Amino acid sequence: MSRQVVRSSKFRHVFGQPAKADQCYEDVRVSQTTWDSGFCAVNPKFVALICEASGGGAFLVLPLGKTGRVDKNAPTVCGHTAPVLDIAWCPHNDNVIASGSEDCTVMVWEIPDGGLVLPMREPVVTLEGHTKRVGIVVWHPTAQNVLLSAGCDNVILVWDVGTGAAVLTLGADVHPDTIYSVDWSRDGALICTSCRDKRVRLIEPRKGTVVAEKDRPHEGTRPVRAVFVSDGKILTTGFSRMSERQVALWDTKHLEEPLSLQELDTSSGVLLPFFDPDTNIVYLCGKGDSSIRYFEITAEAPFLHYLSMFSSKESQRGMGYMPKRGLEVNKCEIARFYKLHERKCEPIAMTVPRKSDLFQEDLYPPTAGPDAALTAEEWLGGRDAGPLLISLKDGYVPPKSRELRVNRGLDTGRRRTAPEASGTLSSRWALQDVVSRLEEEVRKLQATVQELQKRLDRLEETVLTK
Repeated sequence: MSRQVVRSSKFRHVFGQPAKADQCYEDVRVSQTTWDSGFCAVNPKFVALICEASGGGAFLVLPLGKTGRVDKNAPTVCGHTAPVLDIAWCPHNDNVIASGSEDCTVMVWEIPDGGLVLPMREPVVTLEGHTKRVGIVVWHPTAQNVLLSAGCDNVILVWDVGTGAAVLTLGADVHPDTIYSVDWSRDGALICTSCRDKRVRLIEPRKGTVVAEKDRPHEGTRPVRAVFVSDGKILTTGFSRMSERQVALWDTKHLEEPLSLQELDTSSGVLLPFFDPDTNIVYLCGKGDSSIRYFEITAEAPFLHYLSMFSSKESQRGMGYMPKRGLEVNKCEIARFYKLHERKCEPIAMTVPRKSDLFQEDLYPPTAGPDAALTAEEWLGGRDAGPLLISLKDGYVPPKSRELRVNRGLDTGRRRTAPEASGTLSSRWALQDVVSRLEEEVRKLQATVQELQKRLDRLEETVLTK
């Protein structure tokens, strides 16, 4: 009689725990736009989500601790003239966020500490270069102020946000059809793209050359997603010829056959993969699903190991993923998702069950910190570097707010005069604060005047009846 040996893993019993009602963000109007992005972005300071907006595009930015019911008149970031399709926080500045929109522009915004007090309509910089809607924005993981955008014009642009200029262009000769996904390698040397022409490509963006490509990683016609994982591998999600959802792991040096290919189910939602390089766990979240599957990637066959699945009753309209430095290490939390419902944003903590409250070094190796390893000029000059790592043993302490400085003399898309644009934004936030206080005082005075008017009307009625 043979005994089945169970694979040993410290992540076998990871479980998902949704936040209590008072720790959710209630009464938010999540965007109804049909687009396969997460619609949500989070960092240790803020949660941002794309919301419904009349007459343009907007997204909501809330301080992480400001949970509960969100005021229907809460200020939004509303500078786009068409719906917002994708948002991404800068990994090196927790106050800076980029947004791509159907109005063909990319805008970069600087959110003041404490959140918005007034609607924000003027970005720090507007990046104009796409001729069709922009559906993907991704920051470079290690170089400062380097942002990638991909549009439905089949063009990828790499921007130096510090100058507002497009420094690299991958034209329609590289991608002949719609680009479904773009992901940077951990050191930012390569990008991995999936395209409607059913090819996954590895590209060296500075040279504009395709290093490797795989035709039809999945046989189905539905969109494919591709992300870099550990040890030079990529993971793809897609559909079989019978419309079954699949996940596959590939060695970038040998793309002929997958290292692992698993069929999951027959749902129609596109699977969004989120990879954690510290634990080698990949999480798969399907739009329209009510579950999150997670797998562990190892160096030995069969390479991709199914761990478990978090399930809930309500389906998700989008998903945000918290960087490791924003987690609660004393609770053994190894990942946190922000699940978008139709009218709610719900945090979900992924936890390893441990009895000790002490810091678990095996769960939290040094992780990517908030400092950039390279300047934009160094990266464009050919240098590559992995992220600068920090320890979470004593908890993460956010650095002081950093102002995003832009040499706007080169920014032709800016709708401001040069003297105003050349300064920093601190005085503008102070002015916004003063204006908001004055508006509050005016509202109180108006309410008092209305009350006095009602009393006067009642007094006149009394006099007339006598």
